[in-house]
Amino acid sequence: MNRSDLPVLILHTGDPNASLTEQFGGYADFMRAAAGLDDADVHVVPVFLGQQPRAPGHYRAALITGSPANVTDRDPWGEETAVWLRQAAQEGLPMFGICYGHQLLAHALGGRVDYNPAGREVGTRQLELVADDPLLEGLPRTFPVQTMHEQTVVELPPGARVLARSAMDGCQLLRLAPHIVSTQFHPEFGVNFMREHLRQYADRYAREHIDAGVLAGELRETPESASLLRRFLQQHSAGAAVSA
Repeated sequence: MNRSDLPVLILHTGDPNASLTEQFGGYADFMRAAAGLDDADVHVVPVFLGQQPRAPGHYRAALITGSPANVTDRDPWGEETAVWLRQAAQEGLPMFGICYGHQLLAHALGGRVDYNPAGREVGTRQLELVADDPLLEGLPRTFPVQTMHEQTVVELPPGARVLARSAMDGCQLLRLAPHIVSTQFHPEFGVNFMREHLRQYADRYAREHIDAGVLAGELRETPESASLLRRFLQQHSAGAAVSA
C-alpha cells in the first residue's frame, strides 16, 4: 500500500464557543475544508475528549487544529498527544499544525511555549516571509493572515527554522523538519468567522485595551494564507510503500 492511499489524520484539539461552533462548525471542520479534503479522506480524532489516534503509519499526513486550550496548561491529553507527535516526527509522517497545533508541535520537539511578551494578537495582520521554502514558492514576500492567539513559541526546537514573522510575533511560520510545518496564524479562518468572533468577544478584548470594532473594520480576505494547507498536502501526497 502507498502512503497516498491512507487517510489524513486531523488531531482535533478543541473548538470555538458553542455559538460560533453552531454557526460555523468546529475547528476540525475548518481544517478539513481548508485542506480541500472530503469526509472520506480524513480520520478526525478529538484528542481533547480523550480519544487517541492510531499509530502514525496508518496515515499519510497529520493536521493539528487550533484550540482554546493553552500548551502551558499541560493538560494530560495535550501531553499524550505531544508524545504521539514525537513518534510521528521520528517516523517521517508529514505534519502541519495551526496555532495550538503549531505550539504543541514545537513543545513536543523540544521548543518552549509561553505567553507572547508583545501581548495578544488578533485580527488580520501582515505576514513577512524571511526565508525561502518550497511551501512558499510563488507567494509574495508579504501577505495578510488571520491571527487569534496569546501564547507563542518563545524558543525554537532544535533544527527548526523561522519562515515568516509578523510585527507582534517572530515565529509565525516554522519549518520544524523537512516534513513538518506549522503556523501561528490561521490559514483556515475566514472573514465572517473572524468578524463574529470579534463581535462576541468585544467586551473581553476591551479589558485588554483592544478595540474589536476597529479590528473588525480592518479584516481582509487571506487567499495566500488559505492556500498553505493544500500546498502542503500536494507536496507530501505521494509516499513510499507502507505496510498495511
